[in-house]
Amino acid sequence: MADLRSPLTLAPRGAPSRPMAYASPLFALVLTLLFGALLFLVLGKDPVAALKVFLVDPLKDKRAIGEVLLKTVPLVLCALGLSVCYRANVWNIGADGQLILGGIFAGAAVLYFDTPGHTISGPAVLVIAGLAGIVGGMAWAAITALLKDRFNANEILVSLMLVYVAQLMASWLVYGPWKDPGGYNFPQTRTFGDSALLPMLVEGTRLHAGFLLAVVVLLGGYVFLQRSFQGFQLQVGGQAAAAARYAGFSARRSIWLGLLAGGALAGVAGMTEVAGPMGQLTAQISAGYGFAAIIVAFVGRLHPVGIFFASLLMALLFLGGEQAQQHLNLPSSISKVFQGMLLFFLLASDLFIGWRLRWERAAWKGLSWMRR
Repeated sequence: MADLRSPLTLAPRGAPSRPMAYASPLFALVLTLLFGALLFLVLGKDPVAALKVFLVDPLKDKRAIGEVLLKTVPLVLCALGLSVCYRANVWNIGADGQLILGGIFAGAAVLYFDTPGHTISGPAVLVIAGLAGIVGGMAWAAITALLKDRFNANEILVSLMLVYVAQLMASWLVYGPWKDPGGYNFPQTRTFGDSALLPMLVEGTRLHAGFLLAVVVLLGGYVFLQRSFQGFQLQVGGQAAAAARYAGFSARRSIWLGLLAGGALAGVAGMTEVAGPMGQLTAQISAGYGFAAIIVAFVGRLHPVGIFFASLLMALLFLGGEQAQQHLNLPSSISKVFQGMLLFFLLASDLFIGWRLRWERAAWKGLSWMRR
């Protein structure tokens, strides 16, 4: 009887391929661009011109580049926090909710201290807002950590559901007690004073000091994750609980440290949003940065350097969606299609880190016999 198996089969590698681990994001990016061009063609657009609008026009001048770097700030902060979680094998999907709570806490601090005649003013308000953002993000992540630690609740479901609770909480505040009486009935707080806003870095752009903060945090994250014993403990506690117990490491500590670190950095991201480009608290604190940061973390291979470059790419996709809406008459959600394709192709490419394609000559001979 003829052998009807496919001549191409997947075979496990002897060890994970290190070159493929680094090449996988590049393959995913190339496939995303190719299929993105095909998508534009199906939509009746010139693929080359559309990709230019999507990926090149957001870099056309100083102000545009400033917008790209501005978008990287929350992406870098959230993705670095998530990389700490994922290295500990804790699957935090709720960075968006932690960002929102960080924005709420930071906004509360600014609204309280940034008032005429208050004894605390100027840069001290920003410091307090940053600390409040950290507390807010950590408090929201601590709910997931507590339920995971005490009741072994699934952290994916808990952290994800808390995102929607955070969104509803922000909406209640800006539609209710924090609503600006002089804001023409818009759901927003009063605008923050200039002293409570992050200072600008480059004149003629909206790029603020939060970018420098993100770079400093990246450097600290590199030292912690790559060069510290605590970072090593975190990974061992998350990936091999039995080995961690034998070595005296605490797997519970990895859960708490991973989630609290992720919540803290997402909370800082929330502060940079409300004290940065927004300058007030609204119902839309996050543009989906917490979810996009999941893709950024994996495209960047959970490494601080990779996260920085992946954040630049993701910022381009966000701004490319806005450009496509203006110049191509396409919905801005086209950027989410590109984000989804990037994640899909990354997961597909990652398959070949541990597996390889093998050519089965016997199966090929069987198929050749069938054709005759």
